[in-house]
Amino acid sequence: MKIHIIGGGNLGVAIAKGLSKFSQGNQITITRRNTASIVYLEQLGVTVSSDNTYGIQEADIVILTIKPYQVDTVLAEILPTITNKVVASAVSGLSIENLQNKIGASNSAIRIMPNIASQFGASATCIAFHEKDKEKAQNVVALFKDLGTAPIIDEKLMDAATVLAASGTAFALRYIRASMQAGIEIGFDWQTALAISAQTVKGAAEMVMEEQVHPEQLIDRVTTPQGCTIAGLNEMEMHGFSSSLIRGIKTSLKQIKG
Repeated sequence: MKIHIIGGGNLGVAIAKGLSKFSQGNQITITRRNTASIVYLEQLGVTVSSDNTYGIQEADIVILTIKPYQVDTVLAEILPTITNKVVASAVSGLSIENLQNKIGASNSAIRIMPNIASQFGASATCIAFHEKDKEKAQNVVALFKDLGTAPIIDEKLMDAATVLAASGTAFALRYIRASMQAGIEIGFDWQTALAISAQTVKGAAEMVMEEQVHPEQLIDRVTTPQGCTIAGLNEMEMHGFSSSLIRGIKTSLKQIKG
């Protein structure tokens, strides 16, 4: 497929990198007003342009990774040159209905919420669409499955998906940082502590995804009676480990909803 990404910020670049590495046979174009910081993507076979309409007529999928305030300006540029296109929007807060009204009936609006782990083929990309666009949406789903997982969700959950999958990246990184800091306190240099902490989180995630069981079942495997693991878990819970994370996620969702 021919993929046209408008918005060469962190997310757009992550998607372009991921597609170039993990999705075969695609032609990828990414646009940004100032291309100096992303021109290196050409070494990965990605076309880079400062013109949002460059080659867009041939695109199968147009992906919007821009800020909400840029939407109307960008659409005013590209709409005169596109028809019968799938427009996949990663714009926070822009509903499918609103996007569909803006792009017209000849184009199909899909809503996506990837995260920057797309560049490593490890994104959790939530996707929502209207029933009439189900067939066209399958190409978008297949594309993002190459970049990790791509669950289809009700659009009403898209704000929640933003917090759980996109903001969740920062939450997970904060856990890794705290684990690294603890590692330093118990004797490791920071590089070794970071390597151990990051790999441990990666391993735990792979266990959950591979076995498809409740995390508590896996926790039971590494906790023994009167052992150090259960003692540490209990201490963390006494200080609000789970409850503070839950509160943080819910607070982020409130922020999105205003």
